[in-house]
Order: sequence, then C-alpha cells, then structure tokens
Amino acid sequence: MIMNLHHHESEIPYSELFLLFLFILVVGYLAATIYLYYQKKKWPIIKFYCWVFGIVCIGLAVVGPVASLAHHHFLFHMIGHILVGMLGPFLLVLSAPITLLLKISPVIYARKVAAKLKCWPFKILSDPIVTTILNVGGLWLLYSTDLFSLMHENVIVANLIHLHMFLAGYAFTFSILCIDPTAHKKSFTYRATILILAIAAHGILSKLVYVHPPLGVSRNDAEIGAMVMYYGGDIIDLGIIYVLCLQWYHVRGRKLDIHKKTYYSLKG
Repeated sequence: MIMNLHHHESEIPYSELFLLFLFILVVGYLAATIYLYYQKKKWPIIKFYCWVFGIVCIGLAVVGPVASLAHHHFLFHMIGHILVGMLGPFLLVLSAPITLLLKISPVIYARKVAAKLKCWPFKILSDPIVTTILNVGGLWLLYSTDLFSLMHENVIVANLIHLHMFLAGYAFTFSILCIDPTAHKKSFTYRATILILAIAAHGILSKLVYVHPPLGVSRNDAEIGAMVMYYGGDIIDLGIIYVLCLQWYHVRGRKLDIHKKTYYSLKG
C-alpha cells in the first residue's frame, strides 16, 4: 500500500471533459475511416480497433478505476503505467493516425503536414536514442527521486507525469516502428539495437524498484508492482519486437525477391 501520501479523490480536474475529449478522438477516427470507405480507399479496420483500445487504455489509466486505486495501491499504479505509457501508445502507433490524416486531407494540406514532419524538432524526436532517454529516463527519475511522492500530493504534477508517460511512450514506439511516414527513419539495425538497450534499462529499473521501493511504498507492494512492471513491460516489448521483425522481413523479403529475379534474368 502507498503509505503517508496525500491523495485526491479526483485523478484530474474536469475528468468529464477529458473523457469527452477521448470520445471525440474515437468519433473523429471513425468518421475519417468512413470517409475513406466512401472514397473507395482502403483502410484496415484493425487500425480502428487499435485506436479505440488504445484510447480506452489511456482513459482507464487516467480517470478510470485503475487510476482511483493507484492512489492506494502501488500495484494499480504500475498497471496504470503499463496502460498509459506502453500499451496505449503501442496501440495508437499501430493505428497510424498521421497516415490517416494525410489520406483524408486535400493534397495541398497533406503536403503542408508532410513538410512540417521534416522539421528539425521531429528529426530529434524521431531518433530512438532521444525517445529512449525521454521514456525510460523519465521513469528512472520518477521512481528514484521524490517525484513519485510529489505525484500523489499534487494533482497537477500527477497530470503532467501521466502526460509525459504517454507522450514519451508514444514517441518511443513511433521512433522504433515508424509505421506512420517520417523523413527521419533510422535503419532496422539501429532501431533494434536501441530497442534492446531500452528493454534492458526498463528491466533494470523494475529490479531496482523491487529492491528499493519508492518513498511511501511498502516492501511487499513494491515487489508486486515491480513484477507487474517487469513482466507486463516484457509483454508489450514482445509486441513491438514482433511488429519490427515483420517490417524487417517484409522489406528484406522484397529485396530477396528482386535479387532472385535479377539472378534468373541474367542466367537466362
């Protein structure tokens, strides 16, 4: 149990407005999907499901029952971390919202959006090393300093931490998978190497939490929460690895096919 920490009954102010915002995101994505359908443009329905479940994960972690219990139990805090910082971003990245936006936008606006994505801030934020520091480094800062206790004392700090978890988690997953178009895409080898290092850093942090609980967290709760962080994180990481390998196989397979065709054409 999280002890000696002041908590709030409401996770964020105006939670109804936040839920309304999430609902608008779902409806907006659905409307864009229907628009493409009537334009006779292909858009996999599985991406819509990924978007919906990703939004649900964010909602549960910030204003749902998991968020309420997170004020009292470190286990639910970690479940919230998995939902808002890992699973939610992973599903939203799979839904490819930028690609959808480009598809439904008139050509002139699509080109403007594409031009913005080439700017230097996006170049920095699409580098896996930078996103790993923001993502995993932020977690190290949270659980190894007094920031964790402050999170449960100040609702504004809690909201900012949730926001950082989501944005950093999304940026990290985006930089590794590059499902949406990006002008700063790194090689598979580079992205795979950084992913391995990020997984290792996340695993080490979970073991540190297991041994040295954050301020106000009992040893027993810390051990349970750390195991959720370790094994839950591994499950999401396996999903990221699977998608990355599929991408590599798809590109590599096409290259092999080209080489085979060239070989047989030269052989006659």
